[in-house]
Amino acid sequence: MKTRTRSFGSSSRESHDSSAFYARKLNGNFKEIIYDKRDDKCVRSDVRNKILCQSSEDMRELPDNSVALMITSPPYNCGKEYDDNLTIPQFLRLLKKVFREVYRVLEPGGRACVNIANMGRKPYTPLAMYVTNIMRELKFEMRGEIVWQKARGASGSCAWGSFQSAKNPVLRDLHEYVLVFSKKRFDRAYKGKSTITKEDFMRDTLSIWEIRPESAKKIGHPAPFPKELPARLVNLYSYEGDLVLDPFAGSGSTCVAAKEMGRDYIGYDIKRKYCKI
Repeated sequence: MKTRTRSFGSSSRESHDSSAFYARKLNGNFKEIIYDKRDDKCVRSDVRNKILCQSSEDMRELPDNSVALMITSPPYNCGKEYDDNLTIPQFLRLLKKVFREVYRVLEPGGRACVNIANMGRKPYTPLAMYVTNIMRELKFEMRGEIVWQKARGASGSCAWGSFQSAKNPVLRDLHEYVLVFSKKRFDRAYKGKSTITKEDFMRDTLSIWEIRPESAKKIGHPAPFPKELPARLVNLYSYEGDLVLDPFAGSGSTCVAAKEMGRDYIGYDIKRKYCKI
């Protein structure tokens, strides 16, 4: 039996009709575009499947509407060897410049996936909230957030603050976020061949992903994310042969995942030694 939005909740969701919910004032008046020209085939061969050692604040090599999927983890400005010591406003201005370029090059309905962690304790710095605000200002449509669970729990390890006391207990994060956005419309404007299995689709459309973190020493980068994280995103949000972008390529996990799964890639990073990795 089909279900629908009710004023006192719905016991299940089978062929669910949510039209009453989306008609409410809370949801605004979103109108998706029908068509924009796609230029992915116009991306030059000398930059396709390459890592460019330059800033992604200007991605003039990429035409408008040429990228199907963006996956990245920007620097957190927390003191890693690749970080500059920026103030929060300076850091957010950098991200906004890059993500404005991402909006330009992303095709209609293309996804932008941003891996980010909140930082600090005195006070707690909600980077995920800051990034969400930037993306919404740039007119991205937010599609959801994935909680990347990196560990199951504390085995003799905690953030302390004050042990067994209400004076100042501190939370220890076991997770990061992957914030998911799209450009101008909710579905992909262009069709292609999907490669995801039923089992992976059922797993990866849930909002919590349990994936072990990657070893920085093994990879040679201070903060690599595991290849499984971008691989799942590539499989879920792109077609075979699509172009995948990482504007903060780092150790190149996104580009490796894209190549192994039959997609093209382009990555940007300003550190030459990471580009060599």
